[in-house]
Amino acid sequence: MFEKLIIQKTLRVPASAGTAGDGAPVARQLDAALLDVGFSASRALLEHIGALAPAPAMDLAATVVSAVRELVGDHVQHNAYFIGFPDEVPDTVEFWTDRLRAAVPTGGGTATEAQLRDAVASGGLNLLDLPAYGAYQHTYAELLAAHDDLITAAGDRVTLLRLGDAADVEAARLYLALAGSATPHGEADLAILGELAVACVDGAQPAEIPVRENRAVLNGIRLVLGRPLVGVDTTTDVLRLACQVSGGDASLVAPTRFRAFRRPERRMLLAALNEVVRASPDKLGDVVRHAERWKRLGERLHPHEYDRWPHAQEVFAVARGERRVRTIAGRAEAAIRAGAVGRAAAVLSAAPGLLLRSADRLLRLAPASERTAVVEAVTGALGSASGRVLLSLREHVDNRLTPASARMYASRSRNAWVGPDERPPLPAGLVAELSSLLDAEITARLPALRRPLMVDPAVLDVALPLSGKATEGGFAVLPRGSRASVSGELLRFFTYWRQRSRRTDYDLSVLLLDDRFHSAGQVSWTNYRHDGVVHSGDVTDATNGATEFIDVPLTARGHYVVPQVNIYSGESFDEVAESMFGYQTRARDQLGAPFDARTVRARSHLRGQGRVALPMVFARNEHGWQAVWLHLYLRGMPSFNRVEGNTFTTADRVRALMQRRHLTVSYLVDRWRAGGEVTMWNGRLPDEPVTFVGIDAPEGLPDGSEAYTLDRLSELIPE
Repeated sequence: MFEKLIIQKTLRVPASAGTAGDGAPVARQLDAALLDVGFSASRALLEHIGALAPAPAMDLAATVVSAVRELVGDHVQHNAYFIGFPDEVPDTVEFWTDRLRAAVPTGGGTATEAQLRDAVASGGLNLLDLPAYGAYQHTYAELLAAHDDLITAAGDRVTLLRLGDAADVEAARLYLALAGSATPHGEADLAILGELAVACVDGAQPAEIPVRENRAVLNGIRLVLGRPLVGVDTTTDVLRLACQVSGGDASLVAPTRFRAFRRPERRMLLAALNEVVRASPDKLGDVVRHAERWKRLGERLHPHEYDRWPHAQEVFAVARGERRVRTIAGRAEAAIRAGAVGRAAAVLSAAPGLLLRSADRLLRLAPASERTAVVEAVTGALGSASGRVLLSLREHVDNRLTPASARMYASRSRNAWVGPDERPPLPAGLVAELSSLLDAEITARLPALRRPLMVDPAVLDVALPLSGKATEGGFAVLPRGSRASVSGELLRFFTYWRQRSRRTDYDLSVLLLDDRFHSAGQVSWTNYRHDGVVHSGDVTDATNGATEFIDVPLTARGHYVVPQVNIYSGESFDEVAESMFGYQTRARDQLGAPFDARTVRARSHLRGQGRVALPMVFARNEHGWQAVWLHLYLRGMPSFNRVEGNTFTTADRVRALMQRRHLTVSYLVDRWRAGGEVTMWNGRLPDEPVTFVGIDAPEGLPDGSEAYTLDRLSELIPE
């Protein structure tokens, strides 16, 4: 049941247990079908399918094709409003004039300009309800018939699919990787983890589950099935678990309405709480932060009915204010208010992660006489904090030598706040000292390489995946701040959405910015053409799905090209049945339909909170163009969002992210280079086994090699 999920997540095809036979014709058909959507099968995969009987071979081939078509967005029909796009898009004014003429009654004649002006001035016309506006005037088949076949080009994408182990083995491997990840997952991967946890609950479990949201997902399954809970060592772990099984937010960002718990579930939750507080009474300090939620949870758990767990009852006494507990954060704040920054650092030493997240503030506030004490406290905490916290601090201090032109904070829901950076920079000597200490600790924690390291240069500019919250699910999607070179002559953006229950109008737009992040023009449903950039036409109803495209020649004069998806009306990104954004690269003479899976370079879901999506930005530099992932959402207005209304807010966020220095894979490679052999891959296969790091791994690596590709980059983050 997990075959399709495994293929989409790992690009590995689970081996079939079907009967043997002659499936060679099916293997040949699969090879051709995959090439049509920009994929290829490894030799081992084709041989495996060829050795199956025709029926199981066909079943496996159908699963593979279905999985990869969904992965790149080829499972739906991408129609365009203007059938001849990009060559037959009318002038915007002429198009609206034509629609107006069709709407103004003239008794069989053609409306004059005076009649059109009178109709507009009367206010009785809704421009978006004009005849034939916003609805396809041709079928998808008619669109395909109007376009010649795509001419293949050397630069078209070909993504390799490999043969994996049996489905249960692959599912267990993926489960252990997701559950034991050192970095938080996004919504899509948490959902996958939940599905796998049900199937793997009685199988092998990860030695450690570092991320607490992962624990909540796993324990949610275990609670419902009556299995012992794992890894519960704080009161907040129990609260996360209660939120998770109530269908709420285990990250505790959004409020949760707790469901009624069965008596066995109440006993398990209260017993876990009791043990946490019994083992460490200081853990009661965590309760104050979420006191209101604890009160609501207490109404569901009835702790007063269970006198055998008195320590659990203390949790709810603290939440109700009947017992006062001083928290570490509260004691540190009191010391800071008293001017004793060194003492505040000493207090925070009991919570290394909190201390390191507060290091910048403490160092800025500390007088010269106390700065050494703060640095010593920070140094002492390095060995106890997680690798993800160390890397986050390393990236942070690298951006603190000079004030940023704009300071941006992106929330877990991918909304971004931008404001002036009023913090004084940290002294260069202090930044150098902290950087050196962090480099040493991170290097010591990196996994030892038993083989020479071979690195694909294309992966060096990929930002370290420190949190899956800062990304979306999809195909070839990179973490926020990652850069990828863009080839070809033409960028083609596409967005697809399918409404669930009410009319929904999304608008694909492009904002062009100059080298100072000032507006240099826009293309949208209000302006079909600008400087060679062309819009495919506005679709305003997505009952059966709708797609909009924008073509951007890479000769466009803008320094930054910012595609965005605006919600003009209807359902939000997390309400619609389906929504996606992606981009293709093409040569000008390739022809073809507006959408062709072979030219899709990346496709991401659109599921964030906000009414304007900013998936990525394309930036020109001296070497050409780069795609830079943003994964941001603007709050926008409830309705009628347009690119003209968010020019300044979009430009601010693009500027803030483009000017920030992100920690990338090249940072880890430099750490490894200091202690071993590192080779840049030049397209030639090595003679001996290697540890390969890249976006994709080449076929034919020597036996015994290990590959860390896009789906496994988080495994490089030290614990």
